[in-house]
Amino acid sequence: MTVLVASDLDRTLIYSAAALALTMPDAAAPRLLCVEVHESRPLSYMTEAAAALLAELTADPGVVFVPTTTRTRKQYQRIRFPGRPARYAICANGGQLLVDGVPDRDWRRQVAARLAEECAPLEEVHGHLLAAADPAWLRKARVAEDLFAYLVVERERVPDEWIKSLADWAEARGWTVSLQGRKVYAVPRPLTKSAAMREVARRTGATTTLAAGDSLLDADLLLAADAAWRPGHGELADCGWTAPTVTALAERGVAAGEEIVRAFTRKAAAAGTLAP
Repeated sequence: MTVLVASDLDRTLIYSAAALALTMPDAAAPRLLCVEVHESRPLSYMTEAAAALLAELTADPGVVFVPTTTRTRKQYQRIRFPGRPARYAICANGGQLLVDGVPDRDWRRQVAARLAEECAPLEEVHGHLLAAADPAWLRKARVAEDLFAYLVVERERVPDEWIKSLADWAEARGWTVSLQGRKVYAVPRPLTKSAAMREVARRTGATTTLAAGDSLLDADLLLAADAAWRPGHGELADCGWTAPTVTALAERGVAAGEEIVRAFTRKAAAAGTLAP
């Protein structure tokens, strides 16, 4: 019996200092463990309880833990999770499948072929993002892994109608738009976390798949899993999104991250891989 656990990272499993504001007043905040350092500064955290649970979960040989993120490989590799290192990781929203830290070339070729057939080219979308964004609130524009583009913005100044207009424009060209924190992502529709998760499940022989995520880019991952969870914050919560196999948690912020790991642990135990 093998259980595959595919979890989104930012604002699902781990939280930046800014995202910790979603949780609770400082006086009631739990003890935290730093799991990411960038430019000599602590960047992302889990609760100590979540970290201990994750270490227990990943120690079980019947559990395949697969960090699943829109981050690039370089951004992902800054994270140091407790417990057994993950053999597989999904980066760039499914565009990169890492095996023992090394990109799988066959998977990347398959992804490239699908994108070439099914959606507008990255250059067109990136150019439109730059032309349509207002310099008054645009801070950075980036292309990630030659697969998708994103903007770093002053979120409170970005008009809602601009996001809607961009989403409509992108949809007609086979792309999806997602607003996450200070970032506006434009991602090809065929570029999905769920496809990469299914590939890892095939390679590992997983009989049960579990997932968690908070954004619209995670919806396909949650739907593809046998059971899934979303926190009480994020794009999916804001629009009231759910599905029969998806549990909508009441917890928000880092407390939701801890509850997600608890849920993974309970489900893995029920599947027979962990002691209840």
